Amino acid sequence: MLTVDITKKLSHFTLRIQFSMENKILVLFGPSGCGKTTILRSIAGLLKPDEGKIVFRNKTFFSSAPHTFLPPRHRNVAYMFQDLALFPHLDVSNNIWYGVKKPTPKSHVLYQKLLSLLKIEHLPGRTIHQLSGGEKQRVALARALMSEPEILLLDEPLSALDAETRYELQDELKKLQEIWQIPFILVTHSPEEALAMGNEVLFLQKGHEVPEPPPSWHRNANGSSSGSTAANLQFFY
Repeated sequence: MLTVDITKKLSHFTLRIQFSMENKILVLFGPSGCGKTTILRSIAGLLKPDEGKIVFRNKTFFSSAPHTFLPPRHRNVAYMFQDLALFPHLDVSNNIWYGVKKPTPKSHVLYQKLLSLLKIEHLPGRTIHQLSGGEKQRVALARALMSEPEILLLDEPLSALDAETRYELQDELKKLQEIWQIPFILVTHSPEEALAMGNEVLFLQKGHEVPEPPPSWHRNANGSSSGSTAANLQFFY
């Protein structure tokens, strides 16, 4: 179980958030600037909260009492950034292998498995500039999973894609989570994507959890073509 109970003073408000999750897809939903990315960065160790704790299983990532801060390299958390952060000077294969310190027979099997699962077997020799938006997303996912993380953080991973590609990758992400059986935390401000992806949804407004979604959720989520319904979700209240 991942437990997050943190406070962080930001420029326009103070983030105060508390939740626990198992091996599911948790969606952090809210408008831009409400604290979603701050939560991801705190879990990854890229940002230090002011107070509270972050604990995964029996490992303390952060605690203000007593003071504990586990460096990112010891957390085994993969972070897929909104801009993907792929290396343009490396081909697809080297991008995927980038985070693997010492290749093993097991990692070579995982590499081939990821190429197959993400349908990118034809891409290893290509440069990043030769890829479509959807192909870049798949390569970034493969790179994140090559490190065999225990938690996967996804910051607006599909926001720049066309609708057809976005729906396809939503399905692939859900299948990957079912296979990996680790916590996926996904940030979005799209009601449709939250509805399609989340086993659980946490609604945020100015750094706080709110008991119900904004009116825009109901307007946009009702038009979802993902096949999901609000009844499928468990909401944090």
